[in-house]
Amino acid sequence: MLEGLGRTQQDLLNALLYHASGMSIDELAEHLSVTRTAVRQHLASLERDGLVLRGETRPTGRRPEQLYQLTDHAKEQFPRQYQMLASVLIEEVADIIGPEALASLMRSMGRKLALDREHQVVDEARIVQHMNQAGYEAEVFFRASDDKEIVAHNCVFHRLAAAHPVVCELDLALIGTLGGGEVEHNECMVRGGDVCRFKIRPNANEQTAKDD
Repeated sequence: MLEGLGRTQQDLLNALLYHASGMSIDELAEHLSVTRTAVRQHLASLERDGLVLRGETRPTGRRPEQLYQLTDHAKEQFPRQYQMLASVLIEEVADIIGPEALASLMRSMGRKLALDREHQVVDEARIVQHMNQAGYEAEVFFRASDDKEIVAHNCVFHRLAAAHPVVCELDLALIGTLGGGEVEHNECMVRGGDVCRFKIRPNANEQTAKDD
């Protein structure tokens, strides 16, 4: 998101990142070597985007100075090393419990995530809604009138899954639990595919319920 901002706005956010208690318009103008008017305009824009908020006021002996701070949303736009931590954790867990138990753990996590979202089986369209809320760009693709696939054009775990393919077990369990069936992973970006394709094959009891 920060890449879409102008250079001055990026510099302004970086300045606030290093001054957690906030900075005044005068301090920002001096730090960025721009006019106070320019700072006000940039702050107004960044406030509208939810990246900057008004913090405390600071007494000056005259009129108190308004301080500006980063929002939590803005702080999250700066680089984080979540993937590095996740990769190290997966390696450590694999060493402790072994690869088969790790795959079982991933599936258990996927099922738990599904049950946190839905308490009953849902269709592909609803599954896609949950996937997109999690950051995927997914859609339901119809090969025939009753032959549906879920197609994901990105993977939120792509780099992590490329290093640890067992991570895909979490996605498969999540989709399978939501859809009440076994999931065929017919195409996978980690395996060189252009997209990830998932097809849900209903469990026998689910199919019987539909037929009834």
